[in-house]
Amino acid sequence: MTTTQEAVTAAERCTPEFRRDPHTVYAQLRDAAPVCPMRPPHGNETYLITRYEDARAALSDPRLSKDMYGAMDAYRRIFGDSSVALDDNMLNSDAPKHTRLRRLVSSAFTARRVEALRPKIQDIVRGLLDEFPAREPFDLLPAFAFPLPIIVICDLLGVPPQERARMQNLSSTVARSGFDEEAKRAQQKAEEDLHAYFSELIAAKRKRPGDDLLSALTAVRDDDGGLTGNELVSTAFLLMFAGHKTTAYLIGNAVHHLLSHPGQLRAVRENGELMRAAVEELVRYDGSVESATFRYATDDVEYGGTRIPKGALVQIALSSANRDPLKFDAPNELNVTRPGNAQDAHLGFGHGSHYCLGAPLARLVTQLALTALFDRFPRMALADPRAQARWLEVPFPAFRGLAELPVVLDR
Repeated sequence: MTTTQEAVTAAERCTPEFRRDPHTVYAQLRDAAPVCPMRPPHGNETYLITRYEDARAALSDPRLSKDMYGAMDAYRRIFGDSSVALDDNMLNSDAPKHTRLRRLVSSAFTARRVEALRPKIQDIVRGLLDEFPAREPFDLLPAFAFPLPIIVICDLLGVPPQERARMQNLSSTVARSGFDEEAKRAQQKAEEDLHAYFSELIAAKRKRPGDDLLSALTAVRDDDGGLTGNELVSTAFLLMFAGHKTTAYLIGNAVHHLLSHPGQLRAVRENGELMRAAVEELVRYDGSVESATFRYATDDVEYGGTRIPKGALVQIALSSANRDPLKFDAPNELNVTRPGNAQDAHLGFGHGSHYCLGAPLARLVTQLALTALFDRFPRMALADPRAQARWLEVPFPAFRGLAELPVVLDR
């Protein structure tokens, strides 16, 4: 790709070429069209923001609304009617509703509750490592990266163990949502099943609460009351869906890149204290959330010298912002000892009032997963280091994750 128009076309169509290497396209866009008008398949006027400073400002700009109910026509065209009932949560709302919902959820989803999960997460990780297939090579994603976060989030929410596989399958169906009628029908059915399941589970928790997050959420109250029934269902879905997919893809991406950069892996293995910083660098370098969820302009706004008209949708390319050379030195290099790599430097978990509430849990799970994996299997390697990685092809460039991760444990 040599011209801006070619870069724009690749970004719009999410071609396999773009999925394999979005960073080259994003670099071209940052230089030539940092606020890029797009014509995505859903037909709504959309603008893509790619530079770090613009992205950081846009993530906390009150003129860019997260209340998709306010953009209902556009919302329905993109996601369909069935999504509305599951999106009555803090991710898809503005102040004052967002403030109320986040306060209520955060009062139950505390740092203490997350840290208390450490021994249990370590046990889950060890159990999964014990069950690795004897036959090699094997795909690390279904063996480790996918089941780990679904077990953790289901345990946190109070979802019974026998329902984990179902939750993973339904979540995967929603994540694969597309624009053809068959994909829309599958998505609608999965969303209806999830709504029904969480409604029943929450009703059971009200009658017989346990030591889990859903029970705590049914009990939280403030001066304005507690979560409504639909807010509870939608919040449960949000925590399960976001907590599973983003962490699963992050673990897969992280393992792939550490195995592809043996010097960086060696540095982490020789100094365990580096793992915390390494996870932050891996989120910056190739995190699992490529673009923030949709916003829409409630008024005309201007970014990067480009006018975004009222009513237009806005996508913020976090992956692009995190590779912006105006913010990060040598941004295309993976460097686990990167100076000044503070946890708030990259935008992998967002910024502002919508900063990811589950970031501490995602960090903890990823740190424990990588530490245990490479301690147990120090000679783990990619099954074919010369093979080109196969990345997910998705209708929205929201998630960034591998389609497979073939490995051998002892090369």
